[in-house]
Amino acid sequence: MSPVLPTDLSTGSLAVRTQGLAKRFGRETALDGVNLQVPEGAVYVLVGPNGAGKSTTFKVLMDLVRTDEGTAEVFGLDPRVRGPEVRAQIGYVPERHDWGYGWMRVGRLLQHHATFYPTWDAEYAARLAEVFGLKMDRKFGSLSKGQGRRVHLTMALAHRPRLLVLDEPTDGLDPVMLDETLGLLMDHITETPTTVVISTHQVHDVDRLADHVGVMRDGKLMMQVPRDELHRKLRRYRAEVPDGWAGPAALNGAVLRKGSFGREIQWSIWGEEREVVQQLTSAGATVRDAAPLTLADAAIALLSRRERA
Repeated sequence: MSPVLPTDLSTGSLAVRTQGLAKRFGRETALDGVNLQVPEGAVYVLVGPNGAGKSTTFKVLMDLVRTDEGTAEVFGLDPRVRGPEVRAQIGYVPERHDWGYGWMRVGRLLQHHATFYPTWDAEYAARLAEVFGLKMDRKFGSLSKGQGRRVHLTMALAHRPRLLVLDEPTDGLDPVMLDETLGLLMDHITETPTTVVISTHQVHDVDRLADHVGVMRDGKLMMQVPRDELHRKLRRYRAEVPDGWAGPAALNGAVLRKGSFGREIQWSIWGEEREVVQQLTSAGATVRDAAPLTLADAAIALLSRRERA
């Protein structure tokens, strides 16, 4: 029997709430009962492989995709009913950078985008453009993926929205620009009251930003939890075990990932450390170490987990 991983963040004010989101494209299920909860003011990192449903979830929040079932709210507003009002409060970086306007030069594209946002900060936009090294006379369609990403980030940040929805925002950035972009995002969060939702399958890129984490796979939200709780309850246990040792039955699906080297095991286990150590010890293991996982390693462990009967 699998452990119940936490999925409820409903205490306090939520910037985003979805209930039972389901979406199918033909025979393919993109979303399967997604209950996303993003606390207001949080930096929420949504982790999952390509095809997990992250981008579809974001498009639902923007009213770019309509679901077959379920509801969504952004700051209490239904995107299906009040789409323009919702989108006016969101800075969006889409997964794909070739989303139209390829014929438009970068400078003209920024001017065009600014007309839709009364809160557009022209001085801030100019500073972002300088940091990102934007070439204003280049056609958007001629840009590389990384260059397109910088334009999208400028467009998303410059009107200082209440919510940033960033879909693979670091994809295509070289290491130097990646570091500068993450620093810029941290400065933006410090200077501008905002909630941030970032989707990524490159978890190490955004490790230093996250304070809440969600994990998606196969259209399902497997877990969402404050990072402090993830750090405390998901640990890698290193222990010496007797030959033929199978582990305590009580742990069952709490063991998310297993590794072994002769008579030494390294298991990633969800639970309170004291209780896990007690169960391992009672089963004959000698626990040598219990260490928290990095966010990237935690994501791998959670995504490796399969439901057990």
